[in-house]
Amino acid sequence: MTTRITIVTTPVCHFQEEVRQTLDALARDYPLEVREVALDSREGHALVNAHRPAMMPLVLVDDVYLSEGPLARRSLEGLLLARHEAVPAGR
Repeated sequence: MTTRITIVTTPVCHFQEEVRQTLDALARDYPLEVREVALDSREGHALVNAHRPAMMPLVLVDDVYLSEGPLARRSLEGLLLARHEAVPAGR
């Protein structure tokens, strides 16, 4: 089961590279589909209006708010592990 990660980014955010590196590392162990959305795009504006982050980047997992600013790797890894273990064998 692939997990969709959406990152809402802005050109001046210094946490974005850290988030990308964390997701790259986790993608070695979990099936991830990572998509970046620019803050100044129509979709970016809609996501920011919906979630009202105080910091960037905004990170969503399957369209559900996960974090803003620095990514809590342990929280995301725990979520991915739980989802991976919940998938019946053979799927």
